[in-house]
Amino acid sequence: MTAESSTQPHPNERINGYAELRSYAAIGDGRTVALVARDGAVDWYPTPDLDSVPSFAALLDADDGGRIELRPEEDFRVERAYVDGTNVLATTFTTASGSVRVTDSLNTGVAGRLPWGELARRIEGLAGTVRMRWSVAPGNCFGTASPWVEDSAHGPVLHAQQTTIGVRGFQHGGQQVSDRSISGSFSTSPGSRHLVAVVSTHDEPLALPDPQTVDAGVDRTIANWQSWMKEFTYDGPWSEAVQRSALALKLLIHSPSGAVAAAATTSLPESLAGGKNWDYRYAWVRDTAYTLNALTRFGLREEVHAAVAGMLKSIRSQGKDLQVFTALNGEPADGAEVLDLPGWRGIGPVVRGNNAASQLQMGVFGDLFNIVQLYVDAGHVLDTGTGRLLADLADLACDTWQKRDAGMWELYDEQHYTTSKLGCWHALSCASHLADLGQIPGPSDRWRAEKDRIEAWVRENCWSEERGSYVWYPGSDKLDASILLHAISGFDRSERMSSTLDALREELGRGPLLYRYSGAEKEEGTFVACAFWMVSALTHVGRRDEAVELMDQLVPLANDVGLYTEMIAEEDSAFLGNFPQGLSHLALITAALTVNDSRTD
Repeated sequence: MTAESSTQPHPNERINGYAELRSYAAIGDGRTVALVARDGAVDWYPTPDLDSVPSFAALLDADDGGRIELRPEEDFRVERAYVDGTNVLATTFTTASGSVRVTDSLNTGVAGRLPWGELARRIEGLAGTVRMRWSVAPGNCFGTASPWVEDSAHGPVLHAQQTTIGVRGFQHGGQQVSDRSISGSFSTSPGSRHLVAVVSTHDEPLALPDPQTVDAGVDRTIANWQSWMKEFTYDGPWSEAVQRSALALKLLIHSPSGAVAAAATTSLPESLAGGKNWDYRYAWVRDTAYTLNALTRFGLREEVHAAVAGMLKSIRSQGKDLQVFTALNGEPADGAEVLDLPGWRGIGPVVRGNNAASQLQMGVFGDLFNIVQLYVDAGHVLDTGTGRLLADLADLACDTWQKRDAGMWELYDEQHYTTSKLGCWHALSCASHLADLGQIPGPSDRWRAEKDRIEAWVRENCWSEERGSYVWYPGSDKLDASILLHAISGFDRSERMSSTLDALREELGRGPLLYRYSGAEKEEGTFVACAFWMVSALTHVGRRDEAVELMDQLVPLANDVGLYTEMIAEEDSAFLGNFPQGLSHLALITAALTVNDSRTD
C-alpha cells in the first residue's frame, strides 16, 4: 500500500442515501470508470463505455439509480489505498469482531481490455470473523428501463435496457434473488478468500467466466497497471501525487479511440444551490493538449500517439467548423437533455449531453496547435492532409481573433476575452514554428505578423494600470484566472504578470485556493486547476519559493486516495463538481513539473 492510505472512524457519510463526494475512489479498465464509496458501495458504473447510460447510478439517484453493495453487517472503520502503481483499490474494514480486506478491480485481459465488463471484488479474511453482505441491484438507466431478473439455464441473470449482467463468485454465500436484484451474505475467517464479481455486456451475449478465472484477473490487472507504470519516469518533488494524478488521467483515456474524457461523471453540482451541473464525459481539445504535454514528459508514447491521431481524425471530419469538444468516439457531441432525476443529494439538474460544443471559443485554436507542436517536437511527423488542414485553421485564427466569443469558461456572455485572443496568439506562434520545420504549408509571414498584432492589442487593451493586472476583457476591471495559462505559454513572464498574480490572489484567492473569475464565489466553489496553475505561474515569474509553499498546501487537499474533483468549497473543503476531474490532475502535474524544472534553470 502507498502512503495515501489513512485510518479514520467510519463517518455517517450518507445523507438520504448519498455519500460525500470526497468518499469516492475510482477504478477503471480503459473503457469505463466505476466509483467506490468508503462504505463499499459502487454508486456509479456505466457500461460498456464511460459515456453510456449507467445501469448503476445511485450517485445521482439514491432510490432508483442502482448500486453494487459489499460491506460488513456491523459497524466498521475504514482504511483504504490503491495497490502500489495501480488503479486497483484495497479497502480494509475493521469491526468489533474482526477485519477484512476488499480488493476492487475493473479487470483487464491478457492482451489488454476485456471484451466484456468485469468488476471483481475479492474479499480476504484478516482477523476474527466478519459477517459480510452484498447486493447487485441495477437501476432504471436514467429513467429509461425497468430492471428484471431472468432465470437462465446457468442461473439468474439481470437485464437493464440492452445491458445483461451476471454475478459470479465463490465462498460468497447462497444467492437471494428478487425480481430486480441478486444478493447474499457470508462470513470471513482468518485466511479465508471470497469473490463477488459483476460481469456485463451490452446488446450481445453474456460471457460467464469461471469465478477462479475472474479472481486471477485481479492479479493480472494489478500486474498490467504496474507494467504501465514502469514506463513512467518522474523523480521530482511530490512524486506520489504526480504518480497518482498520472494514473487518474489514464483512467480517463478511452482506449478504443484514444480520446481523453474531462471527467468520469455527469451532473455533480458545482454549487450546492444547484443550476450548475454539466456532463463532462466528453473529450475537450484543451484537456487533450494538457494531457499530452504531461504524458510526453513522462515518456508514455502509445497514449500520446493514440490521442493525437484520434483527435486529428475527428478534426479533419469537422473541417473549419472546429469543435471545442467531441464525444469519446470522435463524433459530434449531443446537445444537453435534462433528465427527470433528483441528482446528487437532490441538487439538480441531471443532464446528459452538453450544449457548449458549438460555441465559439477561440482558445481551442491554441490548444490544438499546442498539441501538434508537442507531438512534432517530440520527434514525430505530420501527414500531408493534416498539414494542409492546420494551415487552413491558422488562416482562420488570423481572421477570427477579432470576434467576441464565449471564452474558456463557456459563458453565455460573449466578450473580447483576453485569454481567447491569446489562444489565437499561441496558435499562430505554434503554426509559425511548424512551418519553419516544414510540417505545415502556408503563409508563415502572415501568421507571424498577425501574432504580433494580437500581442500588441492585448498589451494595449487588456492591461489595467489601476488594477496592476491583466483584466478579463477590455473596459472591465474584472479578473480571470485563466490568464495564468499565459504565464505558462510564455506570453508574459514579466513584472506585469507577477503583478497580475498578486491581484488574482488578493481578489480570487481563498487560502491556497482560487476562484475562476470575479464574482464566481457567488455561484460555485473554488476551481482546483486554477490553484495549481498559480503554482506554475509563480515559478515562471521567478517566485519559486512561493510556488513551493503553495504546492505544499494544495497537495493535501486531495481525498484520502489522492483524487481531486473539479472544485472545492472554501468553507469546509468539501468536493464539488464532476469527479475525478482530469483538468485538476493535469494542473497538478504541470505545477510539479514546472517547479522541478526550475531547479536546473
